[in-house]
Amino acid sequence: MPMKMIKSETDDELLIERIMHARRYSLSLDKNRCVGCNICQIVCPREAIEVRKPSKMEGEKLSRPKITIDENKCQFCGICNAVCPFSALALRINEEKTVPVLKTDSFPQVIHEIEADTSKCPTDCNECEEACPFDLIKVRVETIEGEAVEDVTSLTNKGNPKVEVDIDRDQCPCCRLCEVKCPYGAIKTRKIISGFIKINAEKCPEGCHDCSDVCPIPGALYLSNDRKVHANDLFCIYCGACKVVCPEQQALEIQRTSIHHTPVHSGAWNKALEKLTSTRDMAKELRSKMSIKVQGSVQGRFEGRMS
Repeated sequence: MPMKMIKSETDDELLIERIMHARRYSLSLDKNRCVGCNICQIVCPREAIEVRKPSKMEGEKLSRPKITIDENKCQFCGICNAVCPFSALALRINEEKTVPVLKTDSFPQVIHEIEADTSKCPTDCNECEEACPFDLIKVRVETIEGEAVEDVTSLTNKGNPKVEVDIDRDQCPCCRLCEVKCPYGAIKTRKIISGFIKINAEKCPEGCHDCSDVCPIPGALYLSNDRKVHANDLFCIYCGACKVVCPEQQALEIQRTSIHHTPVHSGAWNKALEKLTSTRDMAKELRSKMSIKVQGSVQGRFEGRMS
């Protein structure tokens, strides 16, 4: 039995702790990273996470949903930590960051795939840095000796400069804004979650744009000339924050179809995947895995006969 359960909260962080004789478990939520989506709530096997829709003040923009965690229900398994696209949750055991479900191969690692080909980058461009809504990209210019260049116009006597693009991949939700905004095709990304979003304008309450108020990605939801909210699948990351706040459930539909992750064979992951996508999409992934396994087996037998 735990010796002590602690829950504390500040403007920037929510922290729950379980203190035992030999171990100290803690789960923290970075409120500055959290966008109020419901992915963690969906996959939590203990129903310890609740996403709360904020109250709206007349004439003000709706704030993002808030997350609370029940310290008495949480088992500190790390599932929420493993699936959060924004890395807003962090689990620690005895002050050391860890994700138990990853260490036991019960869950896969979500892949944040974003690469920059700096050979295509001119020294006077920082479009990707400006485009990132989370300030996760930093562009810097260096001389061939590795010296930082503050003023590109001063490069005359410093040889051929090089561009370095630093990306905080762990926090990147792979919205593709940087890729689309880059005029040189230097950045390539792959979405973590694939799917689709549909808005039924006829069901939208008159004058309501709560979904676009809370959307973390500029341009994923936008107001058009008809004053209705429209969706752009190119940038949508299918996090579900919009669905949480929508006052008319039939007005907005989000369907996640697949998640980009490392290979894993786990019943726990299959259950989580079914909750996040659908039974059909979960079965589709299982069939794909089986097909790859069969192909590998056939190839192995063929190579064995040829040798």
